[in-house]
Amino acid sequence: MIKILQFGEGNFLRTFVDLYFETLNQEGYGPYDVNIIKPILSGNLEKFKKQNNKYHVVLRGNKNNKTIEDVYKVNSVSHAIDNFNDGSFVFTLIKDKDLKIVVSNTTEAGIAYNSNDKMYDYRNITYPGKLTCLLYLRFKSNLPGLHILPVELIENNATELYKDVDKYITLWNLGEDFRKYNNTQNVYCNTLVDRIVSGYPRDEKTKEHLTKLIGEEDLLMSIGEPFGLWVIENKGEISKLIKDGTHNIDIILTDDISYYKKRKVRVLNGSHTNLVPISLYCGKETVYDVMKDNKLSKFVYDTLKEDIIPFVSNDINMTKKFADEVIERFLNPFLNHQLTSIALNSISKWKARDLCSYLDYYKQNSKLPKYLTIGFAYLINMYQNIFKDGDKYICRLPSRTIDVKDDLVYLEYFTKHNVHDFLSDKSIWDIDLTSLNGLEETINNYLKTIKEGKELI
Repeated sequence: MIKILQFGEGNFLRTFVDLYFETLNQEGYGPYDVNIIKPILSGNLEKFKKQNNKYHVVLRGNKNNKTIEDVYKVNSVSHAIDNFNDGSFVFTLIKDKDLKIVVSNTTEAGIAYNSNDKMYDYRNITYPGKLTCLLYLRFKSNLPGLHILPVELIENNATELYKDVDKYITLWNLGEDFRKYNNTQNVYCNTLVDRIVSGYPRDEKTKEHLTKLIGEEDLLMSIGEPFGLWVIENKGEISKLIKDGTHNIDIILTDDISYYKKRKVRVLNGSHTNLVPISLYCGKETVYDVMKDNKLSKFVYDTLKEDIIPFVSNDINMTKKFADEVIERFLNPFLNHQLTSIALNSISKWKARDLCSYLDYYKQNSKLPKYLTIGFAYLINMYQNIFKDGDKYICRLPSRTIDVKDDLVYLEYFTKHNVHDFLSDKSIWDIDLTSLNGLEETINNYLKTIKEGKELI
């Protein structure tokens, strides 16, 4: 038996990681046994107790040009424990010889170091602090190390987790023997995960439909898209514990996950971010609405084809294949992916997701990328039309107003600055974008066209 210690009980882990281990069990690779630990004080596990840790996942969307609603019953979870009210369980599990893997999803803020943490105050310290305590207990029990697979959405998640654990070893004076154990026996594998999970149905009609589809009431049912990808750094003996290939989700073990990160950020996230301002301006509400509009969907296709795909890697065909999967995901009628949700922190997102492709295109072609420039112009136009209403910031669009959430400096930027300031502000972009030949003039012409009510596509 391979036991997994899982920090986190949320929808994503249950719809992604736990379904994967259930699939391996069904395929005869197991048994895999998932033990969930609730890592934070809020919330409770009453639904897990009521259902004996069993639940269903419904994958809804498009697959191979067909609309599907596939139901999976998940039996891979044997325990769901409140880390605060039943801490003895995790202290017993960490000394189990069958325990091989630690998985976590404690949000991006969960992997953090706090120099005020006390080792004896296990309940109230950070997740890396808790992990340090447990690994130390395993070390003192003369047991081999573990493979640690964080899925938090931060760059080099396992490396950052390792750094925090190493700091706690120093902070708590746990000794060089334990540090050596942590360095040589515990294997920290960076990961990349990709599946959109909407969780429990939000409306009664969908809930009734899925309950009928499942065949019973399920308070833990979770909805996800058919696409799933888990890229894991191939270190230690992870290949003996994790099966690669397709097992409901696609598993890739690789020595270098940087390509997959770059591909996801540029193709999926980059096209998402670039389509939002223009689509909101055109009155759309969801990504699906965008993809059913001929002009906007063509804009998305052209952005990918001309401005993004050629600059991800030398293997254009591999990137095109992923882009085709992205388009299929955008066309999922069940996801209800709100444009206003994607619009959160749009400026920092555009910098992280689109500026890289923008500069690569410009460097190679000595001219501006057409479709990313159009998207950028609509982004600036959106922020130029923000006004404060009470404690909220509102954007005035042609068809409606929407709440906008971002750092205060960006929400109020155009009340104090102009387009030239924005493009040349190195504190935002790290470079002076007005140095790109023709960018400032093109953006100003596009903004004039938008304000005149004319279309750029």
